[in-house]
Amino acid sequence: MGEAKIIDGTAIAKSIRNEVAERIKSLQSQHPRFQPQLAIVQAGERPDSNVYVRMKARAAEEVGIKFKHITLPEEAEVDEVVEVVQKLNDDPDISGILVQLPLGSHVGSVGESEVTEAVSPEKDVDGFHAYNIGHLASRASNPLFIPCTPAGVLRLLESTGVTITGANAVVLGRSDIVGSPVAALLRSRDATVTQCHSHTKNLPEIVKNADIVVSAIGKPHYVQGSWIKPGAIVIDVGTNYIPDATKKSGQRLVGDVDFESARQIASHITPVPGGVGPMTVALLMVNTLKAAERQWEEDRSRRVKPLKLDIKEKVPSDIDIAMAQTPKPIAQLAHEIGLLHDELENYGKYKAKVELSVLDRLAHRKDGKYIVISGITPTPLGEGKSTTTVGLAQALGAHLRRPAFACVRQPSQGPTFGIKGGAAGGGYSQVIPMDEFNLHLTGDIHAVTAANNLLAAALDARMFHEATQSDKALYNRLVPTKKGKREFAPLMLKRLKKLGIDKTDPNELTQEEITRFARLDVDPDTITWNRVIDVNDRFLRKITIGQNPTEQGQERVTGFDIAVASECMAVLALTTDLADMRRRLGSMVVATSKHGDPITADDIGVGGALAVLMKDAIKPNLMQTLEGTPVFVHAGPFANIAHGNSSILADRVALKLAGTEEGDSPDRVGYVLTEGGFGADMGMEKFCDIKCRVSGLKPDATVIVATTRALKMHGGGPEVTPGKPLHDTYTKEDLVTLEEGCKNLVKHIENSRKFGLKVIVAINRFASDTPAELELIRNKALAGGADAAVVSNHWAEGGAGARALAEAVVTTCEGESNFKFLYDLNLPIEKKIEIIAKEIYGADGFSNLPICMAKTQYSFSHDPKLKNVPTGFTIPIRAVRLSAGAGFLYPLLGDMQTMPGLGTRPGFWEVDIDTETGRPIGLF
Repeated sequence: MGEAKIIDGTAIAKSIRNEVAERIKSLQSQHPRFQPQLAIVQAGERPDSNVYVRMKARAAEEVGIKFKHITLPEEAEVDEVVEVVQKLNDDPDISGILVQLPLGSHVGSVGESEVTEAVSPEKDVDGFHAYNIGHLASRASNPLFIPCTPAGVLRLLESTGVTITGANAVVLGRSDIVGSPVAALLRSRDATVTQCHSHTKNLPEIVKNADIVVSAIGKPHYVQGSWIKPGAIVIDVGTNYIPDATKKSGQRLVGDVDFESARQIASHITPVPGGVGPMTVALLMVNTLKAAERQWEEDRSRRVKPLKLDIKEKVPSDIDIAMAQTPKPIAQLAHEIGLLHDELENYGKYKAKVELSVLDRLAHRKDGKYIVISGITPTPLGEGKSTTTVGLAQALGAHLRRPAFACVRQPSQGPTFGIKGGAAGGGYSQVIPMDEFNLHLTGDIHAVTAANNLLAAALDARMFHEATQSDKALYNRLVPTKKGKREFAPLMLKRLKKLGIDKTDPNELTQEEITRFARLDVDPDTITWNRVIDVNDRFLRKITIGQNPTEQGQERVTGFDIAVASECMAVLALTTDLADMRRRLGSMVVATSKHGDPITADDIGVGGALAVLMKDAIKPNLMQTLEGTPVFVHAGPFANIAHGNSSILADRVALKLAGTEEGDSPDRVGYVLTEGGFGADMGMEKFCDIKCRVSGLKPDATVIVATTRALKMHGGGPEVTPGKPLHDTYTKEDLVTLEEGCKNLVKHIENSRKFGLKVIVAINRFASDTPAELELIRNKALAGGADAAVVSNHWAEGGAGARALAEAVVTTCEGESNFKFLYDLNLPIEKKIEIIAKEIYGADGFSNLPICMAKTQYSFSHDPKLKNVPTGFTIPIRAVRLSAGAGFLYPLLGDMQTMPGLGTRPGFWEVDIDTETGRPIGLF
C-alpha cells in the first residue's frame, strides 16, 4: 500500500492560528475593546520551560492575543504561586491562565495539582482543572475547555477524513494531560477505546487490532511498525530526546513510535517534530479566544436571577412581607450585575459598599438610561414614590430582564421613628432587609453626624481659645516646637496662602502676621453651623452652650438640626470623588469674621479630619429589592430643607453598570431609576438644577407618581392627617373632586417639560380606586403633555404589577436626552429665586451658585395649607443660607424648620423587638 501520508501538524496549526487571528479581527471591528489576553505563570528558569513560553508568546502575538508573563523565583512556594493565580482569576483583563509546569524541584505532584486547581475553570485554557477534566470524562456534560494536546490530536485525526465512529482506537498512556483526555474524546465520538499503560499485557497484539493508535507514553521508538495494523492511523504524541552526535546539541527529538518502520504500514502518521507539538500551541490560542469570547459575552449580558414572590391576595404588612423573603447573598448579586470581588466591601450577608474604582474600570462604557422618579404634591401619608421606584426596578429587572438599578436615599431615623415611617417602599415592592435599610445601614449617617459635630466642636473650641489667650500664647500652641523643630501643618500653609503670607518658616512671621494667622476673630452672630442628631427632637432647635464654669463665660445660643440636613450630607450626596469631597468639606463656610471674611472648615484646620471620618461613607451601599434586583442606597439629604436626592456617585456607578459597550445593540441598554424627594417641584427641580449641574449627567425622563388620594385632596377634599381615618371622599368614587385635583398633576407635567424631560405618569393604584377614576387621571395626564400614563399595581403585585409601566419607560426613553437647565447659573441670586418661584411654584412675584429652596413639601407654595395649584401668593423668604462646600444657596421659605419635631403619637410607639428571633416588630 506504500508509505503512509504524513499528517503535517505545522501546516494545520498555522491554518488554525490564521482562523483565530481572523476571528479576533472580526470581533474587534464590531467591538473595539474586545482583547483576549493570555497570562503564563512560570517559576524558575528551566531552559525547556523558557522555550515553551517563548513559543506561546510568539503564537499569541501572531494571532493578536495580548501576552502577560509572570515570573517567580524557582524556590517559590505553592501558596505564593496560588496567590498570583488568584489575582489573575480576579483580573477582568485576563482571558486565560496557564501555569508552566514543572514548578520548582521542591514542588511535588500534590503541590502542582493544588496550583492547577487554583486556576478558575473559566480561565483554565490548559484544560487541566478537575472541573474540565471531570466534565470531559462525563457523557452527560461538556467541559469549558478541552486540554490543548488532546484537542490537537482530535483535529489531526479529523484532517485525515477517518470515520471515528465505530473505529477501534488504542491509546497508550493514562496521564491526566494527554492519555485519559484523548481516550475520553474518542469515546465521545463513539470509538471503541482501549487504554493501555505500563502494566498492560500483550501490548503488541492489542495495538495490532487498532484502526487508530495514539501514543503518549514517553518512551523513544517504543511502538514498532510490526505492531501496527495495515492502514491504521498513527498519532505520535511522544517528545523524547536521544543522543545524536550529528546535532549541535548532541541530541535529537523523536517520538514514541519508530517512525521509519511504522510509516511502511500505517495509512497516516504524524512526524516528531512537526506533528502534535505545533497543534498544542495552536489549540491554546483557540482556547484563549474561546475564554475571551465567553467572558466578553458574560460581562455584557449580566442577568440578575430574580427572587420569586409569594403573592398573597390580602397583602400582609410591609415588615411581614420583608421578613418572609430570604435575600440572596449580596456577593452573588454583585457578581450578577458585573462587580468584581475586589470592588465589594461586605457589611454582613446582605449589604455591601462598592469601591469607586469601578468607575475607572467602566469609564469607557456609554451610560444607561437615566430616569428621575418624582411625584405630585403629596399628602402627609406619602403617595408611594419609593414604592414605585422599587416596583418599577423589579419590573424592568425581574420581568423585562433588562439591567435595572434603583438609586434611593438612606432614610433618616427621624421619620422612621416619627410620622412618615421607613422609606424602603411597601407591599411587594420593597428594599430588603428593610430593618437594616431603615436603621443604621452601614453607618453613613453616623459618619456625617460625627463629621458635622467635630466641626462644631472645633469652631467653639477655637473661639474659646482665642478669647482666653494672648496672640503669642495662641500662636505658640498652634505651632509648637517639637524636638527642637517648629513647622506649620499642611493646612496651615493653605491658610497662610489665603492670607497672602508667602512664608513657610513659623519663626519668620511678623507680629502682625502672627495675629492675622492665629486669630479667626469669629463673629458669633454670623455662625451658621449647628450641631446635628438623627432623631426628631424639637427641644434642641434652640439651646444655650458653654454654661459650665470651665468655659469661662463663653456662652452662646445655638441649636441642633436633623443629621440629614447637615451640609456634610449634602457634600456627600454631591461629591464626584474623594478629592472633590475633601475640597468641598474644607470649603464649608461656618461663620464670618469680624472683618467680614468667610471662615471655612479648612481655616479651622479640620477639613482633612472631616474627610477621614467620611472616607468610607463616600462608597455607595448595595442592597436588593424583594425580587432580587439591585438597589444603591447612598446619602440622605431631605428634599424640603436640602436638595433631596441620593448621591451622584451611586447614580454614576449604576449608570456604568447599566451601560453599553461600543458596538452593542440598543436593546442591551439598562435603566437607572433615581428618586427625587417629595413632589416634582422639589426633588425633581433640585435634581435637575443642582445635582445634574454638578454631575454633568443628563436625565432622559421623569416618572411622576400620582394617586387618587392626593389628587382628591388637591381638588378640595378634606385634610389628610396621619393616624386619622380617611374621609369617604378618598375611599369612594368622586370624579368631580378628582378632576379638579388633576390640575396639580398637569402643573408638575408642565414643570418637567421645562427641563426638556420626557414624562411618564405612574398612577399608583390603591384598592379603593375605581376604573373610572384611574381612566380620568390617565386622560388628564396625556392631555396635559405626558408622553405616557400608566396604571401600576406594584404594591399588591410586585414587579408584575408594574410591567406595563416598565414597558412605557423603555419605549419613552428611546432616543437621546433633550435635557436643559431652568436658569443660567450666572444670574443674580434674586433672579434665580424668582425663576424657581414663578416657573415651578407659580408664585407672583453667593452668586454663580444654584438655588436649593427650603420649603414645605405639601404645597407648591410656602404654605402647606395652599393645595392643588395655588395662585396669587407671594413667597416670604426668612433667610438665605450658604452651603459653600455643597455648592448651593438655600433660601428658607415661610416657617420651614431644619429640625423636625415629634408628634403626639410618634411611630416609635409601634416599634419593638422579638426577643426570641431578634427581629424588629412594627417598623413601617
